[in-house]
Amino acid sequence: MSAADKKSPIAYSCYVARSREGEQFIPDHVFTYQVAGTMIMNDGEREYVFNSGDFRFARRNHLVKFNKLPPEGGEFKSLSVHFDQSFLRNLSMETGYRSDKHVNGSAVLEPKPDPLYKSYFASLDPYMLLDGINDSALIELKLREAALVLLKVNPDMKDILFDFSEPGKIDLEAFMNKNFHFNVGLGRFAYLTGRSLATFKRDFEKIYHATPSRWLQQRRLQEAHYLIKEKGRAASDIYLDLGFEDLSHFSFAFKKQYGLAPSRIANT
Repeated sequence: MSAADKKSPIAYSCYVARSREGEQFIPDHVFTYQVAGTMIMNDGEREYVFNSGDFRFARRNHLVKFNKLPPEGGEFKSLSVHFDQSFLRNLSMETGYRSDKHVNGSAVLEPKPDPLYKSYFASLDPYMLLDGINDSALIELKLREAALVLLKVNPDMKDILFDFSEPGKIDLEAFMNKNFHFNVGLGRFAYLTGRSLATFKRDFEKIYHATPSRWLQQRRLQEAHYLIKEKGRAASDIYLDLGFEDLSHFSFAFKKQYGLAPSRIANT
C-alpha cells in the first residue's frame, strides 16, 4: 500500500442506510465510540449490541460479523481509533509497557463508560479535518493518547495491546466447525489456525477427506437446510449469515445439492 492509499488510524463512520450487514477479519485492535445508532456484532459465539454512548474494543485476529443500524430518521455514526502493530511496538519500547501473559477471550470487549474515554473522543472532532499523510505527527499524538487513556482506566489492557504473538497452531476441526459461516479466504482460515496455506489444506483433507472449498459449501448448505426446514427461516434472511455472497448463488447451490429450491424445502 502506498502512502497516498494509507488510511488514517482515526476514522469517522456515517451511514444513512437502514442497515449495512457484513463481516470482517479484524487485523488490528480498534477502540470505538458509538455516537448514534446501533452496532450489532457477532463473533460466532455471542452477540454484542452497542448503542449511542457505548464504547467497544475489538481485538485483532478475530472474525466478526456486523450490522449497522441508524436510528429512526437519523444517521449511524461512530468514531474509531485503529492501533497497528508497528505503532504499538514503538509505544512499548518508548514507555516500557509489556504484556505479561496471553489473554484468551472475547473478540469484542465492552469497556464501561469513563470520563477519560468521553473527553478523549470529544477531542477528536477537529482531527477529522486533518490530512492523514501531511498531519501524521499530530494524528500519532492522538493515537498515543488513546492508548494511554485505555491503560490509565484499565492497566490490564497492556496484556492485550502489547501482546505481539501470532496465532498458534490450534484444533483445526473445532475452529472450522465454529467459523465455517465466515466468508473469508482460505489463507485467512490458515493464518488463524496457525498454519501455512499448504499445511492447512493438507491437515484439512486428513480430517474431512474433502477440499476446504467443497467442505465449506456443503457445511453451509447443510446448515441452511436445517434452518429452512426445521426453523422456518427464509433463504433471504440466512444466506449472508452462512457465508454466501448473494442470494442467487445460494439458491443455485442449494437446489443443486438438494434437488429443490429453498422455498420448496420449507413446504415438504
